[in-house]
Amino acid sequence: MTLRVQKLTVRFDDIKALDQITHTFEPATATAVMGVNGSGKTTLLETIAGLLKPTSGSIEGVPQKLAYVCQHHRSTWMPLTAGEVLAMGRYRERGLIGWLTAKDKAKMHEAGERLNINHLLNQSFGELSGGQQQRVRIAQGLAAEPQLLLLDEPITGVDIPSQERILAVIEDYAQQGTTVIVTTHHLDEARHCDSVLLLANRLIASGNPNEILTEERLRDAFSERLLGDHSEHRHDQDMIILDDHAHGGNAHGGHSQVQQAHGQTH
Repeated sequence: MTLRVQKLTVRFDDIKALDQITHTFEPATATAVMGVNGSGKTTLLETIAGLLKPTSGSIEGVPQKLAYVCQHHRSTWMPLTAGEVLAMGRYRERGLIGWLTAKDKAKMHEAGERLNINHLLNQSFGELSGGQQQRVRIAQGLAAEPQLLLLDEPITGVDIPSQERILAVIEDYAQQGTTVIVTTHHLDEARHCDSVLLLANRLIASGNPNEILTEERLRDAFSERLLGDHSEHRHDQDMIILDDHAHGGNAHGGHSQVQQAHGQTH
């Protein structure tokens, strides 16, 4: 099913988080949404997921089965096992008090295997590392058998093995027919996707990674946060995004991180 966003505008009081965004997300593709903090990336996902109401415009073609994995904050308090967190992915099918069926358990096992977390299911979720927790949360989303998978900065702040596993899942699920939309500050992550959107509360550009992940385009979105080697032998893969990373949809607070592209492609 094709997902269409038409002239989507979202306001918070006097702040226009999204301004007249129009884009078509094709089925069985992965799309990276990029921009500085406060550019509307999370707002776009939350509006598509139905958590926010548009001020104007429309969203068409949202499937009934969708999974939204919000930004990762490492939890040390959740009094649940990793297996219980994973089982939440089947609540849409089973309800809060329904017994898990053989199909439910099979889907949970499959999702857990994809993210390499089945050996962690008896452990306390709060005692897992940040990368392990993130893999459990994404497995929870996959267990719901989504036709649309929304991931908000899924590899930010997690270890390299977890990043690689998550990127592989994004590619695999898109190839198998799921529409995947992922917000990111990572150029390598965007290069794993079929298309890229650059946001600055408005749509700056969209297209395939080779068209969009150029210095000229990225400077429109990231301005002074983008560094590059300007020598005659430079490549676009040498660009670096300085990310004043702050969760919660604004660009204030947080700490500075450096995200560098290493030239990885499909």
